[in-house]
Amino acid sequence: MADTSSYKVGLVLSVDDKSSKGGKTLKACSVDIGNEEPVTVVTAASNVREGSRIVIAPVGSTIINDEGEEQTLTKATVGGIPSEGMFCDARMLGWGSGSAGIAAQVPDSFNPGDAPPKTKPGAPGSKSEEASVPSVEVQGLFEKKLSKEEKKALAAKKREEKRKAKEAAAEGDS
Repeated sequence: MADTSSYKVGLVLSVDDKSSKGGKTLKACSVDIGNEEPVTVVTAASNVREGSRIVIAPVGSTIINDEGEEQTLTKATVGGIPSEGMFCDARMLGWGSGSAGIAAQVPDSFNPGDAPPKTKPGAPGSKSEEASVPSVEVQGLFEKKLSKEEKKALAAKKREEKRKAKEAAAEGDS
């Protein structure tokens, strides 16, 4: 696995759709990674939108290429557009599951320039899920219908409670 210590969380500031010679739609994205100036990243990932928080491997980072070899990212021209990094997918980050070519997104609690989480946000056992999911008692989808006798007993109980509440109110007034 590649060294992910130089990877950063990036905030997509703008997305410009570009078409390439191969017919594949490319997106030129302006991304804030915590530096003074935003960087341009060219991608074909379909889930990249303005405002997305995505993990990026900036120029100088190490990635694993398709042949399984480590490679240092350099500034490259993709579809005639200079690109200064690469959006990471879940597999590149060692998160296990995830589609290849789908940019790994992180929650809004991560700021541009932050290090990406070690585990996939929302994955079982990750701290972010435990903190964000409140414990709630789940009731069944269907409730048992009361029998005629149960309905009568419930009505009698409610009448008795109402009578006691009236008596307590009357005693409090006197």
